[in-house]
This record gives sequence, C-alpha cells and structure tokens, in this order.
Amino acid sequence: MPRPVPAAPAAERVEAAGVSLRGVGRSFSTAGGTHDVLAGVDVDVAPGSTVALLGASGSGKSTLLRLVAGLDDPTAGTVEVGGEAVRGVGTRTAVVFQEPRLLPWRDLAGNVALGLPLGTSRAEGRAQVLHWLETVGLAGFAGHRPRRVSGGMAQRAALARALVRRPGVLLLDEPFAALDALTRLKMQDLLDDVQRGTGATVLFVTHDVDEALHLADRVLVLGTSEDRTGAHVVRDLAVGPPRPRDRGDAELAHLRVELLELLGVPRTHA
Repeated sequence: MPRPVPAAPAAERVEAAGVSLRGVGRSFSTAGGTHDVLAGVDVDVAPGSTVALLGASGSGKSTLLRLVAGLDDPTAGTVEVGGEAVRGVGTRTAVVFQEPRLLPWRDLAGNVALGLPLGTSRAEGRAQVLHWLETVGLAGFAGHRPRRVSGGMAQRAALARALVRRPGVLLLDEPFAALDALTRLKMQDLLDDVQRGTGATVLFVTHDVDEALHLADRVLVLGTSEDRTGAHVVRDLAVGPPRPRDRGDAELAHLRVELLELLGVPRTHA
C-alpha cells in the first residue's frame, strides 16, 4: 500500500520555482571538432512538480542539470528558474550529486551547515541544521564524522545540506546510484516524502526506470534523432498514479515497458 502523506508544518514549505528551457544547446570543442551534447531542448517544469530525466549514457542528462544549476552555460538558447535567467549559481537551486561530497574534517552537522544561506544567525542556523538532520533520520548522528557513517547516511546528510538552503528547485544527479538496493529504495521514499512535505520543485537524473516511475510526475527521455546532432527530449511521459505510489501498481508496469523500449530494451515474447 502507498505510504500516507506526511503532515508538514507550514513553516517547512518552500517557495517552489518553475524551470524553463528554450532552444537550449550545449556544445564542446574536441580534437575532432565540435561535439553537440544538447540541441534544441525545450522543457517546462511546473513549480512543485517532480520530473525525472532518463536517457542512455552520454545523452546529456547531467549536462542539462548543470545548466539549470548554473554550473555551466548553454551555447544556445535560454535557461530560466522562477522566470529569471540563470546566470551562475544562485540561491534558488540546490544540487545533490551521486557522491555525498562531505568534508571529512567536519561532522555531519558541520557539513549540513555549509548549505545555510548567507546571513543566517548562529541560533537559527543551528536550529535549521538540527531540523533537517532530524527530517532525514540523522538526529542522533549530528556529531559523527563522515567516515563513521554508512554510504546511505552520508547521502542523507548531503540531502539535508541541500534542503537547509530552502531551495525552490532541488536538483539531483543520480543521487542513489552508489547505494545498495534496499538503501536505495528507502532513500527514494525519503525524497518523495520530503518533496511532498516541502513542495519544492524536483528535477533529477537517473538511469533507473523504476526509480523514475516511483518518484516523478513526468519522465523526460533524452535522445537523438536524424534532424539534430545533439540530444533533445524525445518523449515526455506523464505518470498517472498519485504519489505516494505502490511500486506494484499495474499502470506503472505498463509505463515501465514503454520507457524500456524507448531506451532500446525491447519486451520479450514467449
């Protein structure tokens, strides 16, 4: 059965922002000439929604995420967050990477505190850090160094570090790929609970079709076609069942087959 929707205090809600990409391209110069990674990408992500990016390796998923985060600049087109053009890293977004990237000489609380907005008072900052550590299930580990916790706990701390920023858009680049299967499922449920509790917009990259179907309101598949040299959105798939979802939902099984076929994995026939 699906998990119940958690009751989140109003103070935990964030001001979700929409994301818009228009004609976005990203090219890189190589020894053999120009390599177009993305070309003509048009995407709209509604405020408060969760969108997954799927595609083969090298299809530009992480590149697209970096453009939204302001960690890279497009060579064509425009990227906007909350109706404003993205120009460098801003306060509206926060990123969680595949690796936790925690500073080994800081405890978990100290690592989470790195995400606090500038100007946060010491007392408010400590309260926010403890709040998000508790939210991700690490209330009893605030004083632990990264080497003393598991990979899943370290990734929870990385998620708390992003959330303490109170971003309107949360960006995740395969955040659970390095975790064992059971921990990965638990982290998926945690992310789903946090998103529904805060109302933040979430855009995440994954290679896992089941993960995309469990978490996303829409799945965008990146790929190429004969009329463009770079990747673009070849399928925009709405995921019907409301969240939180039952992983055994029959509708998800149907969508899974469709997505796998788009990714080059045909269904088997007896």
